[in-house]
Amino acid sequence: MKVLYAIQGTGNGHLSRAQDVIPALLKHNISLDILVSGIQADIKLPYPIKYQLQGLSFIFGKKGGVDVWKTYYRANSMRLQKEIKSIPVDNYDLVINDFEPVTAWACKLKGKPCYSFSHQTAVLSSWAPKPKKKDRIGKWILKNYAPTSHQFGLHFKAYESTIYTPIIRNDIRSASISKGEHYTVYLPSYSDEKLLKFLSKMKNTTWEVFSKYTTYAFYNKNIQIKPITDEAFVKSMASSKGVLCGAGFETPAESLFMQKKLLVVPMKGQYEQQCNAAALSDMGVPIIKSLKKKYLDKVKHWLDTDTIVPVNYPDVTDDIVSKLLEESLVIC
Repeated sequence: MKVLYAIQGTGNGHLSRAQDVIPALLKHNISLDILVSGIQADIKLPYPIKYQLQGLSFIFGKKGGVDVWKTYYRANSMRLQKEIKSIPVDNYDLVINDFEPVTAWACKLKGKPCYSFSHQTAVLSSWAPKPKKKDRIGKWILKNYAPTSHQFGLHFKAYESTIYTPIIRNDIRSASISKGEHYTVYLPSYSDEKLLKFLSKMKNTTWEVFSKYTTYAFYNKNIQIKPITDEAFVKSMASSKGVLCGAGFETPAESLFMQKKLLVVPMKGQYEQQCNAAALSDMGVPIIKSLKKKYLDKVKHWLDTDTIVPVNYPDVTDDIVSKLLEESLVIC
């Protein structure tokens, strides 16, 4: 069986998850090729990549949202069309897609089945929580960015039979958990300057900030800014007092698994993160809309409390991969 596994390379979550999904796939008698598209990831995949594409990336801004102009500027439609036409999806018995637009559209245009194995497909479920404020454009983009014919979803809870609890990578499951005095911060849509200005207002708190915008570590009073490396980030989270991060999927899920108190800041204009924030809020995780001064009191209250949201995230990666392969054999 020849399988193409296509992974979104914007952000780190998809590639982090792939590090557990790929070994689970290789346990089966298959020939596996890997495709990665996107330009915003900070980690490398320790497996050979057959296709490395630019794809269609959302570019992080520095004020809490997506940089619309940079995203538009880099979304070269002619180049994207060439990439879509260049991928020989017909040469594969199965295409597995983690929110990757090139193979999704290549399959759609050729009428080939494409199996979504992603968080985004779970977010779109009618059973998954949604924000009170409707965003028809955001929902349309999420639905059409990487359209697939079959769905296997991942979310903070198993909201329906085709949605599973998060894949917690082995590095997190095997990490030594302790409760130190620092708080780990990962907010890639904010500049270092913005983070320093906001976090410095809490003078008695130690912050370890992981930044997309620096290549060296430095201190500024009670705040340490570090470049992102996977090993350092896991170590910081595992030994932290709590985690302040965006409303992505992997980092909040990993923080909950580690039984860390969590505070989330969803990206502005990013529908998926607004949905994630709604789901986390339902579970009891505090949310703030931005790093504006008016949210300082809520952050300080979070620092003064020790409320942990309990979760049960068993290792289900092998089970999901087996079910997906079995279903694809029946359909194909």
